[in-house]
Amino acid sequence: MKFLITWKIAEDKFIPVLKMFSSMTPAERKDAGEGVEIVCRYHDVVARSGVAILEAKDVKAVQRYALRWNPHMELTIAPVLEDEDAVSVYKSILT
Repeated sequence: MKFLITWKIAEDKFIPVLKMFSSMTPAERKDAGEGVEIVCRYHDVVARSGVAILEAKDVKAVQRYALRWNPHMELTIAPVLEDEDAVSVYKSILT
């Protein structure tokens, strides 16, 4: 399954989060824990927010990853579908 994570960093936590994230190695930034792959991650630096797509078979693994960052920012997690899977769902509604 793929999951969309969005985040928003509060102004008072922004500089500490920047320092923490910037000090991580590329391997550490890519490590989402066992069973979770970071497919992509995009940062809106000015808005202190961003999005990531994670892939995992177990939502608990995704939530474990999110809990690493939860003390530092607001997070949302939602399962998402690619086009063909979404079309399948849409067609089931239309019939």
